[in-house]
Amino acid sequence: MWAIILHGGAKDIEAEEADANREGCLIALAAGRAVLERGGSAVDAVEAAVRQLEADPTFNAGYGSALNADGEVEMCSAIMEGAEFKIGGVTVIMGVRHPISVAKAMLEEDTIMLAGDGARRFAAQMGLELCDPAELVPPEQKATGTHDTVGCIALDETGLIAVGTSTGGLDGARPGRVGDSPQAGCGFYADNAVGAVAFSGDGEEIARKMLAARVMHALDPDDPERAIGEAIGHVAELEAEAGGIVLTADGRFGWLHNSREFAVAYQSSAHAEPRVYLSKQEERR
Repeated sequence: MWAIILHGGAKDIEAEEADANREGCLIALAAGRAVLERGGSAVDAVEAAVRQLEADPTFNAGYGSALNADGEVEMCSAIMEGAEFKIGGVTVIMGVRHPISVAKAMLEEDTIMLAGDGARRFAAQMGLELCDPAELVPPEQKATGTHDTVGCIALDETGLIAVGTSTGGLDGARPGRVGDSPQAGCGFYADNAVGAVAFSGDGEEIARKMLAARVMHALDPDDPERAIGEAIGHVAELEAEAGGIVLTADGRFGWLHNSREFAVAYQSSAHAEPRVYLSKQEERR
């Protein structure tokens, strides 16, 4: 079987933004699903889905990323596969179209993560898409503080599970700021024997509490949402918000959040129709 779940961020979604979030998540889901349906790898599916989210200014990743205190776009991204535990990450990278593709290229390197100019130079060496950093700022860019990290988890027909994250960071953040998103064990993790998890929300608190590691240690294949709920409870103690998605090794979905909204879409070979929701309450209706 195959399965895929993704999110567009734990955030406030206003009424006029609802359709864009739903449509954007479904387009990204379709891109990842197409890879899995033709027998492609979970890593390629994650990259395909996240690239779509990075191209959509509805989400805080790639084009439309938040602006730091200097008015610049600094992005972070990571990808991990659960067979050999390969991890690729880039942080505070500027002037690339798709940070997730740079992170994917890093999977074949001994180095786990590159930052700043070094990360962009690596992208250039790999022939990946570069751009003027200003091209990542849409004309209608606005600083709302409500956008957040995107993420995706996929399971392919071989049993490989992969997870990816991408973010434009925080509006007005100090230049060089790194949150949880590119840090394994904090914003994400994958293990074929257990499953995979990806988080979004208040990055510093997610990192302090190492939420992804907590989920992986507590993940129950029969009740994957319990581990997510317990992890979110840890950041709630810090008066912080988070949302998480999980996919078990046998293809079961789980997701929860304590943010107002959390845009999530998922589908598997066992479910003919894609599902998309803007909150857990909406799914439960």
